[in-house]
Amino acid sequence: MNAPAEARLRGWWRRILEYAATRAAVKWLALLAFVEAIFFPLPVECMLAPMGLAQPRRAFWFAAVATAGSVAGGAVGWLLGAFLFDLWEASGLSQVGREQAAAMFAEWGAWIVFAGGFTPIPFKVVAVASGVSGLNPGVFVVFALLSRGARFFLEAALLFRFGDAARVFIERRLGWVSAAAVAAALLIFVLFLR
Repeated sequence: MNAPAEARLRGWWRRILEYAATRAAVKWLALLAFVEAIFFPLPVECMLAPMGLAQPRRAFWFAAVATAGSVAGGAVGWLLGAFLFDLWEASGLSQVGREQAAAMFAEWGAWIVFAGGFTPIPFKVVAVASGVSGLNPGVFVVFALLSRGARFFLEAALLFRFGDAARVFIERRLGWVSAAAVAAALLIFVLFLR
């Protein structure tokens, strides 16, 4: 990487960490977690990780904010699934998909929500599918809280424990880490569009 590009990249990194340490960042984290659970393609970690790197001692607070926002957004996704599929059904479209989803969620619904909340499976898909299938909203909220909380608090624990070392590692290899992050983001975007 040439010197001007590396200087520009380091400037962006410094500004990201400075912003991640502001009070406004917590509000944006809550908003991102909320909309990501409904429709937004960027994962919560896009904000959670820089915030945890900027302030590792507050990583658990950031995880709590992300969990609350994500579960609230997931509840909206559940409502959209329940409401929008009723509109779809009223238009005369096939009910086969709904019956198959309902059968699968009747048997495995709580575990589907847990897997969708903890793994890289887009949580918005699980939230809407839970509403479409008629999964009990209480079950959805409890397992969304458990899975999203487990994911974000595990990440917070890693940031708390290794945040300073990770920050030093990233800053020493900023060009390579940035290239890997862009490649991962493109891969996720391509997989999301499939």
